[in-house]
Amino acid sequence: MMDDMQVGFFDESRELSAPLASRLRPETLEEYVGQQHLIGEGKILRRLIEQDQISSMIFWGPPGVGKTTLARVIAKRTHAEFIDFSAVTSGIKEIKAVMEQAERGRSLGVRTILFVDEIHRFNKAQQDAFLPYVEKGSIILIGATTENPSFEVNTALLSRCKVFVLKALEESDLIELLHHALTYEKGFGGTKIRIGEDELAAIARFANGDARTALNTLEMAVLNTPVDGNGEYHITREVLNECTDRRSLLYDKKGEEHYNLISALHKSMRNSDPDAAVYWMSRMLDGGEDPLYIARRLVRFASEDVGMADPGALQLAVNVFQACQFLGVPECDVHLTHAVVYLSMAPKSNALYVAREMCKKDIHDSPADPVPLQIRNAPTKLMQELDYGKGYQYAHDTKEKLTRMQCLPDSLKDRRYYMPTEEGKEAAVKERLDEILRWKHQEEANE
Repeated sequence: MMDDMQVGFFDESRELSAPLASRLRPETLEEYVGQQHLIGEGKILRRLIEQDQISSMIFWGPPGVGKTTLARVIAKRTHAEFIDFSAVTSGIKEIKAVMEQAERGRSLGVRTILFVDEIHRFNKAQQDAFLPYVEKGSIILIGATTENPSFEVNTALLSRCKVFVLKALEESDLIELLHHALTYEKGFGGTKIRIGEDELAAIARFANGDARTALNTLEMAVLNTPVDGNGEYHITREVLNECTDRRSLLYDKKGEEHYNLISALHKSMRNSDPDAAVYWMSRMLDGGEDPLYIARRLVRFASEDVGMADPGALQLAVNVFQACQFLGVPECDVHLTHAVVYLSMAPKSNALYVAREMCKKDIHDSPADPVPLQIRNAPTKLMQELDYGKGYQYAHDTKEKLTRMQCLPDSLKDRRYYMPTEEGKEAAVKERLDEILRWKHQEEANE
């Protein structure tokens, strides 16, 4: 009897000492907050859960939006064995053992739901180990990932799974969750806590769509607030400011958000929007991005999107890269801002980029044409006897500093790659090139 009482006491103590986010983990669809586009009345995932027709699926979404929780809710609703499997601590050996267990269950008519958290952490071989068991129905695989499954999950496995996209929670969802935490008995329901709606809204904004962050912040605020004479915790804005001194911005230097943000920076500069460009650049820096990575992308942008419309843009971008190397973080942030604003406001031309892409296509699609004899080098007598350099015309010997000598292979004789725009300084380049082409056509007509 004493042993039973001790077990119960320690279980209760362990539960009460668990983090708030763990204590408040929903156990039913009715308790689940957010993702109404998936589990609202009549929505596809809710219908599958209620009808017990779950098939292999992947939950993709940012941290703290309820991927693991939703899998556990499914486990309680469906008539299947549920196995929680971590990609962080498991290898091929553990996978095979679990698969054998599931195979035995299938022979007895028992379905197995295998939940794999952070499935993107598995390598190709580990993911391949699931494939035959998913194909023959030994397991129903539910994977959770913060990374784009298009890049991180094997194509063969992905094709057999339905992908559900979970969204960052709305501020209203997080406020609802915080109110629940303050009143629910497993939360702070038995504790006298006074906190204003403005402070709850501040926590929700700080959490940036992440339920776990919201609950952890509330818990930290309570733990850092002294109890007053009435046994009450009065959470002030000052306490909250101490708990939220650094906003948690979603950024993964190796994940999809890395590419989303650099794309946002490029496209803002291309659209001549310096305010948006500075914002996205700052998001990357504040998320811990290497400033040299940003600087390298700016060097690329200077030629790809500005080009000859402002030839000085490349020099400025290179100078900023060198300044970032010299100064490092945090001092180089103003230099990056300098380059981002300059490139945003510079006249735009992608003529260099287009020229290179057109030329790459011709090289890929066409045979490797020989260099025309007239522009080959002829350093030896044998080469001269083979007509290397025969017919070469030295442009400096002419009044116009131009000749009609053909420099492209015969198959591409009249091909044009560089077609300058009339933007910025490239307008003068276009005028010059048009003048050269007119002269060549005129000389050809005079022959």
